[in-house]
Amino acid sequence: MASISHLFIVLSLLAFSANAQLSANFYAKSCPNLERTVRSVMTKAVIAEKRIGASILRLFFHDCFVNGCDGSILLDDTPTFTGEKNAFPNRDTARGFEVIDKIKTEVEATCKNTVSCADILALAARDGVDLLGGPDWNVLLGRKDSRTASESDANNNLPGPGSDLPTLISMFNAKGFNANEMTALSGAHTIGMASCRFFRRRIYNDTNIDPAFAEQRRDNCPFTGGDANLAPLDSTTQRFDNQYFKDLIEQRGLLHSDQELFNGGSQDALVQTYSKSLLTFRRDFVNALIKMGDLSPPPGLPTEIRRNCRVVN
Repeated sequence: MASISHLFIVLSLLAFSANAQLSANFYAKSCPNLERTVRSVMTKAVIAEKRIGASILRLFFHDCFVNGCDGSILLDDTPTFTGEKNAFPNRDTARGFEVIDKIKTEVEATCKNTVSCADILALAARDGVDLLGGPDWNVLLGRKDSRTASESDANNNLPGPGSDLPTLISMFNAKGFNANEMTALSGAHTIGMASCRFFRRRIYNDTNIDPAFAEQRRDNCPFTGGDANLAPLDSTTQRFDNQYFKDLIEQRGLLHSDQELFNGGSQDALVQTYSKSLLTFRRDFVNALIKMGDLSPPPGLPTEIRRNCRVVN
């Protein structure tokens, strides 16, 4: 009887381990000041440059969509692997690494070897959205950091700015998101900027674009050159609102992939709903982003709590 009981306990523990979920109070005892520390650094960063809130949110998205939310995008290249920073979607445009470094340094000062870089990125993304007038939510914590990163995985897993609607739906579906959740997450483009190289083809070639808007964007994005020149993703780029969806209805989406959400397809009705109801968009965005934050690394991938977010221990 004792051996059967012992076996039951062991199996129960294994089941618990296999089904362990992220928790909002994961660091309640081990690092109780974590969220206050992240908020303090993010507040100073956003005051210094409002764009950084969008940049950190983009880092979080680009991290989670490549082998789960494991902080892999934060790793610098090494002689043994080429990481995600120089993949096409990230090269010269992924930014905010210094802010994550600053948060990590302050967290390590009081909670040594305790908090993952992946969790810090998740909290910083939430605070960046909130500080720009967006929604607030409880971030679930308990992630681990990857010990490797892959440029090819980043190139293959992240939707491109020229993607059409079927491609967007397919790529998000591969990560467990339906088309409506994809549209809600795309609303992250209500903040931030994009480089000319990502929208040049749209403003010179697309026909489903407001002519005055295209002409305005061409002023700062010549047919050749100026790849790094920036333009706002919507007309209220420093405020998290639903203007992005209003702009799509006016055919003023900056990226080809943006305008695909309102182009006579399956997402037109939802775009119209979000353009009229900020509360509905905020609710759906938060639900989809929490779901995105649950994306886990593949089974067997070695993980750790990195002491420096840029290098493995």
